[in-house]
Amino acid sequence: MSTPLRPHTTAAFYAQASISFGVSLVAMCIGIAYLPLGNWPRAFLALGLLYTITSAFTLAKCVRDRQEESETVSRVDQARLDKLLSEQDVLRVQVP
Repeated sequence: MSTPLRPHTTAAFYAQASISFGVSLVAMCIGIAYLPLGNWPRAFLALGLLYTITSAFTLAKCVRDRQEESETVSRVDQARLDKLLSEQDVLRVQVP
């Protein structure tokens, strides 16, 4: 029985995602800071940005947890099936 390899993210992908997140966050903060608005609308937009970021992290965590959970259940089901198949001897002749 062979165990499938778990896919891992590469360092380049992780760096690209981190840099992309940082650039988008800085760009939004600069955009909010230079808007021709008063302090209250800016604060509201900054709070909305913070809420969007925390919601995105929470959603990503939930998706990851669900994927890991289904992967674990799948591995348990696969182990049960492997055990059942190993117990069956299809070449055995049953003598009455």
